[in-house]
Amino acid sequence: MKIFSHFLFSLLLASGFTVNAYAADEAPDQLIKRLSQEILDTAKADKEIQAGNQKRVYDLVESKVLPYIDFSRMTSLAAGKSWREASPEQQKQLTNEFRTLLVFTYSGAISQIKDQRLEFKPFRGLPDDTEVEVRSQVIQARGEPVQLSYRLAKSATGWKIYDINVLGAWLVETYKGSFSAEISKSGIDGLIKALVEKNKKLAAAGATKTAAK
Repeated sequence: MKIFSHFLFSLLLASGFTVNAYAADEAPDQLIKRLSQEILDTAKADKEIQAGNQKRVYDLVESKVLPYIDFSRMTSLAAGKSWREASPEQQKQLTNEFRTLLVFTYSGAISQIKDQRLEFKPFRGLPDDTEVEVRSQVIQARGEPVQLSYRLAKSATGWKIYDINVLGAWLVETYKGSFSAEISKSGIDGLIKALVEKNKKLAAAGATKTAAK
């Protein structure tokens, strides 16, 4: 669970809070660096975020974080060969539910940001690359640095994150196993149903936390 918590925190750092007009022209490493600093500065300065206000976190994630993540590609990779066998409607439903799951799951990690800082490894991308990996690490006041890698692909609107690695574990691979098990048991519709149920529980839990504030 500790490693997973680091992963959630890292995803937020990678995604950022400010959608910027010049993001489409930025190099992938510069984009990640800029967004990472913005998320750190915003989270540290926002008392509501520090207090764990779930509604505020959800709204910020929905409006600011998601534009930098390619959920369609991420979902197709996690679903594996079953993605090609799914109908367009099933693909759409699966992507939406997976997107919602990640929003609920990692939004709470924003309040974990306290005194961390980031260091980036040398970037070796070429000007004509359309897929790259940006490597960094989170430096904490206590404990070992958390190693991070981000996979990005170039799109018409700029670079998009489609996978993240924390301490050797890639997001897509983490979900691929559970997706495969559910599909084998009850098909694509069964996986969609399972995600719907999980999202309902997470939504109820989030509402309870917000009401308690």
